[in-house]
Amino acid sequence: MIPAELVSFLESGLSMLVATRDARLSPDATRAVGARVEKGGAELTVFLPSATCAEALANLSDNGRIAVCFSRAADHRSVQVKGHALEVREAAAHERGRVEGYLGALAEAWGFVGLPASATLRLAHWPCHAVRFRVESLFVQTPGPDAGAPLGEVAGRAP
Repeated sequence: MIPAELVSFLESGLSMLVATRDARLSPDATRAVGARVEKGGAELTVFLPSATCAEALANLSDNGRIAVCFSRAADHRSVQVKGHALEVREAAAHERGRVEGYLGALAEAWGFVGLPASATLRLAHWPCHAVRFRVESLFVQTPGPDAGAPLGEVAGRAP
């Protein structure tokens, strides 16, 4: 389950990379364009641009396994969330604002490290697919001695 103090981090302007795999265990990675922690923190929805997610969708249809790495450019704070897809659908019109808001926040975050907003705002982002998945595990991925540790094992320290 996603702790309450992590919700705003995961829903902010972070780099979000989604990993899936096919039946032969060949990996695929694609960029997500937004995330929403569902009520209670047991589920997470990520948004994948239709222009770039065909292989991920095929993999999710095959086995449902998904991992998402969230990373903040300013300090490299990173968290990985793993789980199993519950629903894959076209994103609804009312979700477009969330996706576009995310892209604006990402442009600001990447601007901090020198990438022009105009480059970020050109990322494929709509239409997209919404992938809702059950959260099964969380890991610290921030570079350092705790990288790879389950989030709950890093007590008293920020992930």
